[in-house]
Amino acid sequence: MISEWLQRVGSSIPRGFSRYFILEALKKKPSTGKEIIDMAVVQSGGKWKPSPGLIYPLLGRLLDEGLIEETKDGKYQITKKGRVVSEDLEALDKIVKNQLDVIFRMGEVGKFVAMDLIERINIIGSSLSSNVLYMTKDETQRYRKFLESELRKMEAAEKKSQGKEIKIN
Repeated sequence: MISEWLQRVGSSIPRGFSRYFILEALKKKPSTGKEIIDMAVVQSGGKWKPSPGLIYPLLGRLLDEGLIEETKDGKYQITKKGRVVSEDLEALDKIVKNQLDVIFRMGEVGKFVAMDLIERINIIGSSLSSNVLYMTKDETQRYRKFLESELRKMEAAEKKSQGKEIKIN
């Protein structure tokens, strides 16, 4: 999922993506900061090499927010709270990805609109996930319900669209 997204946007990494990338990487396995940097390089085919000056301060913020924790052997691992935030971001990613697929079909104009949309959505998603600590349980539930509702709408629209494509062919 992440590598497909990196291929689509190339070397311009939107604000907030690094946070998402770290959470996704740590869902797979506990890792050191260096291992996270190496994963980014490999998954991007060398197009993105985040600096230690980006990764380590971000790891510190994720620790402060309780989204990750440090193990005895110096690796970082995702917490239960981090998994919840990551799942919310994945739901948002699916919604955005479906919308972007439609926009990309529009041709060159759609690509410019899509790039702008990616940047805006990442800023919103990053802001929401950064503020999850300050949200009440009710606000968190409403946010989750909204994302789930939007995802269901997108899936229904996608199924309907696929049905039309099949009939045309």
